[in-house]
Amino acid sequence: MSASITTLLALVMFSLGCSVEFRKFWGHIRYPWGIIVGFLCQFGVMPIAGFILANIFNVHPLQAVVVLIMGCCPGGTGSNILSYWVDGDMDLSLSMTTCSTLFALGMMPLCLFLYSKKWVDSDSIIIPYDTIGISLVTLVVPVAIGMFVNYKWPEAAKKILKVGSIVGAILIVTVAVIGGVLYKGSWVIEPKLWIIGTIFPVIGFIVGFILAILANLSWSRCRTVSLETGLQNTQLCSTIVQLSFRPEQLPLIFTFPLIYSIFQLLIAIIFLIGEFT
Repeated sequence: MSASITTLLALVMFSLGCSVEFRKFWGHIRYPWGIIVGFLCQFGVMPIAGFILANIFNVHPLQAVVVLIMGCCPGGTGSNILSYWVDGDMDLSLSMTTCSTLFALGMMPLCLFLYSKKWVDSDSIIIPYDTIGISLVTLVVPVAIGMFVNYKWPEAAKKILKVGSIVGAILIVTVAVIGGVLYKGSWVIEPKLWIIGTIFPVIGFIVGFILAILANLSWSRCRTVSLETGLQNTQLCSTIVQLSFRPEQLPLIFTFPLIYSIFQLLIAIIFLIGEFT
């Protein structure tokens, strides 16, 4: 299933790449004010928010570490799909996701080292660099091909984009449903984690939007930064959890990434409905 989802996501990213002009994309890399704001939100605000929430709700140490891991993850491809649907800045969205995934190679270990000491030895948390690398490849390569198609055959790119955006929206919902079915045995967890899973993405959306406004970004870029901050790479979080903890510990913690995934999706859908009403 993981291989199938990765392949489908790569195809969706190819279609979204068909909306990107290389000149604008390179402009965000060359003058990275929007990317810098996103970086501060992604690896500044979110880890601190996770640390504070875990302390406020006084959760089990293992659960606190998982909340923190979620806060240290880079943005996911879901933010790119939803940025398209809310008429965000796709060039900024894709450049932010690319850069945050690349920065995660160094920033995730650093953030976990700084914030996890209270609960666990940071050396015991295994960062799956191969998974991050695969995420980076499945993002950069399809988007680059999509940009080339948009440059050479703009009319064909528009058709590919429409199909891909719809497939992407369906894929997000499908992954959430499949995850809920596969891990239905792990749903009996503390109410605290449900509350944190609801609050956490909201903090990301709101703080990301506020900081983007303070940075004097345009309206579409504010929405983009907001989505990039709140929509974390929950698949990466799940991978880290499976690699870092013993099987007997997983029932305590494994469902949290899925809870976060569901609520970040529901909040984003509400955001999307508000955009069209």
